[in-house]
Amino acid sequence: MSAEDGPVEQTVAARQAGARAEGGGLVESTTLDLAATVLDAFRIKGLRAATAESCTGGLVAACLTHHPGSSDVVLGGFVTYSNAMKQSVLGVPAQALEQAGAVSEIVARAMAEGACRASGADCAVSITGIAGPGGGSPDKPVGLVWFATARRGGETRSWREVLAGDRREVRARAAARALALLLARAGG
Repeated sequence: MSAEDGPVEQTVAARQAGARAEGGGLVESTTLDLAATVLDAFRIKGLRAATAESCTGGLVAACLTHHPGSSDVVLGGFVTYSNAMKQSVLGVPAQALEQAGAVSEIVARAMAEGACRASGADCAVSITGIAGPGGGSPDKPVGLVWFATARRGGETRSWREVLAGDRREVRARAAARALALLLARAGG
């Protein structure tokens, strides 16, 4: 900013600086640091990664690809927000969606396995949940998130968490948790 800049230019510059400092305003800088650690771990192991995201809408892939050179690890990401996309892109069985719903262990596992299969990645992470503010129920409250990781030729693991906060916080926390799970799978 310079002294000649008007109030609009000053406001835009201040917001841009704040967004850069906060990882685009969607995630904490520590989450971006975690993504860099994931990339380093995958490079050391010679692994390639993919993501399958629903409630996070691509945040995990965005955190990973925020870093220059990430294309040597990240093959791609799938944002499958609708059930139809989960089925057609990732091969999630219609029966699983009908019986358990999109926010369920079986769907999270199928999403991770489908991301590995569709991308050719060595490891994939999936996230499906209810970020809110609406959409929750007594059985599936707002903040409920199912995660899964799949390793090609290995087992698929899944986790259930109920995350506190508003929509932005639930999505940011889910993205950070997904990165931590991906990091853990770098070891096997």
